[in-house]
Amino acid sequence: MPTNVPMMSLGLLLAFLTGHAIAWVYILTHSGLSYSRSFVNSLIVMPVIVAMVMMVLSNNLVTAFGLMAVFAIVRFRNILRDTLDTTYVLSVIVIGMACGTMKYATAVMGTGLTAFIMLYLYYTSFGSRHRYDVILNLHWERPLGQLSELDDLLHLYTLSQDRASQRSLDGHEGTDLSYRLLMRDPETLDSLITEIRELSGVSRVTGITAEAESEI
Repeated sequence: MPTNVPMMSLGLLLAFLTGHAIAWVYILTHSGLSYSRSFVNSLIVMPVIVAMVMMVLSNNLVTAFGLMAVFAIVRFRNILRDTLDTTYVLSVIVIGMACGTMKYATAVMGTGLTAFIMLYLYYTSFGSRHRYDVILNLHWERPLGQLSELDDLLHLYTLSQDRASQRSLDGHEGTDLSYRLLMRDPETLDSLITEIRELSGVSRVTGITAEAESEI
């Protein structure tokens, strides 16, 4: 049967928009430590790939078995650790099968939309989050009830602060503290660290910028 180009375009576009909506919800609701921008991007691209798969199959049992065989071969020969890499592999497989089953319009439309989505995600840095500028680590040797002095100093330099961890070791005095800070001015980080080091009962002060933190 001839390809219904308007309906195919509508299906691919709707898959892109719905994947975009799911990705936004994931970004807003994610609260764990293992956040990955590649995974967020995959949430947008994957619905388009799956829509292309269904268009290529179109109730053809032979094509479905062939697609399963190709997926099995790729999975056996390659271990892809990045979710976005897996999405690229799936997209080229589906495009190849579209060409092999003479669904040329699907192959051209799917290639164009997939390439556009990948470039859009790359240039807009979609999925990246900037919730803090600096991870501040220090050792507090005084009672925790006296942290107000440190908190007041942090408020002078930051828009928001979050005490990410607090750890006391058995047999050792003091507490190891870790803060995530959104600075008013990132250029004042050195001044902040200098003033914290001048507080009594503070030692081992280090600051790690957000750019140096890799995704888990």
